[in-house]
Amino acid sequence: MTRSLVIAPQWIGDAVMTEPLLRRLQARGERVTVGALPWVAPVYRAMPHVAQVIEFPFAHGGLQWAARRAMAHQLRDQFDIAYVCPNSLKSALLPWWAGIPKRVGYTGEWRYGLLTHRLPNPRGEQRPAMVGFYSALSDAQIVADDRPHLELDATHSAVALSTWGLQAQSFYVLAPGAEYGPAKRWPAHHFAQLAKLLPGPVVLLGSAKERDLCGEIAAIANETLAERCVDLSGRTSLDQALALIANAKAMVSNDSGLMHVAAAFGVPQVAVYGSSSPLHTPPLNDKAQVVWLKNDANYVPALDCAPCFARQCPLGHMRCLNDISPERIAALLL
Repeated sequence: MTRSLVIAPQWIGDAVMTEPLLRRLQARGERVTVGALPWVAPVYRAMPHVAQVIEFPFAHGGLQWAARRAMAHQLRDQFDIAYVCPNSLKSALLPWWAGIPKRVGYTGEWRYGLLTHRLPNPRGEQRPAMVGFYSALSDAQIVADDRPHLELDATHSAVALSTWGLQAQSFYVLAPGAEYGPAKRWPAHHFAQLAKLLPGPVVLLGSAKERDLCGEIAAIANETLAERCVDLSGRTSLDQALALIANAKAMVSNDSGLMHVAAAFGVPQVAVYGSSSPLHTPPLNDKAQVVWLKNDANYVPALDCAPCFARQCPLGHMRCLNDISPERIAALLL
């Protein structure tokens, strides 16, 4: 059996998008090990095709030569092939130092000597959707229904629900964050008003960086909800957050990593888009509904500035998000 090491991306959404690649590798007889940073490793533990997850002790930024060399030494002679998902130089160093004979990845960032099999890196409009981008590393034909899929065992879900006093399918999840920037975030006040419109408990999920945002939403919502809106931002592990999303009645989010998590679990969801485009990174879920004013024929004047892909609104009006009403989102869920 071919022993394969997959070097994972560092973002949650991208990690989800690699699942079809890993499924394909396992189906053709490869034993798949994933090397991932700690904050995305839980995503890979929810993929049944992955035999092992190794958490890399690396931080954001910097080459961290010593740490990568030490990890490469530990992995030496354990793998036959490496698939390098990120495009960075540092992500290709470890498989090279580990002496893995076949190293597959996209051309980029001076990695010519580090990779033995290089794919041309498509740019701009030529770049496929992310699932196709990663799946191409397997040299396989990409099929139309190749959608990411995550699974959790019942015990893991039960423990997470019990920890927070929740029952499966009885609560809504709101994920108001977006790491990229404010131009991808539906306003906090809109999220709070939506929470007031939903007929059940509401759980706010986000990282520790999003505590202020989620705290603001909870404070406004609970003016009338009597603490029915629960802010768990920064209080859950990613493993727990995955379990809560998987067991939610529905979820509302921006274009974010957690949006892709909900899609991979097949949870009913509404995804709100602002500066980005669902044409490139849609939630791959038959139960997903996308709200994007750019392609809304009834919205006037037309949103000619979208998608701008900016972190901050260049025009200062944020029409693409401000003009999506909480009532519109609630109507899609009720």
